Amino acid sequence: MGNNEIWLESLITKTPQEGRELAIKMARKSIAAIQTNPEIRKSLRNDYASDTAQLIASANVIAIEFQTIALANNYWK
Repeated sequence: MGNNEIWLESLITKTPQEGRELAIKMARKSIAAIQTNPEIRKSLRNDYASDTAQLIASANVIAIEFQTIALANNYWK
């Protein structure tokens, strides 16, 4: 990972909505770190856009990220 940009300073968010948005960002950043070529990532969108199994798998990744954030935020209690 050649990019030294610090984009995740904390898992703490004000609301569950912000937590979900962070979970989506985390999932997207993970994909960008794995597939570093933006043109290839863009070309792959057509493959998963109509594949329900891949879409469900993507949603599962976001859900796992959200679990981590929710725990870090004491479930916003």
